[in-house]
Amino acid sequence: MWDKYMGGLADSLVIFCTVLAFLIPFTIYKLNRKLHGFGDPPWKKDEKGVDENT
Repeated sequence: MWDKYMGGLADSLVIFCTVLAFLIPFTIYKLNRKLHGFGDPPWKKDEKGVDENT
């Protein structure tokens, strides 16, 4: 009986952790980009590279 519940819990836990493994770094990346947009000095904004076009 426990195998039935633990099998379903493991599948949903894996999916949940996979989603978190994507969302947490992506959210931090987007927040960092916004903070750099607000806080970078003017000479730093002129030096945008190929990767920094947003």
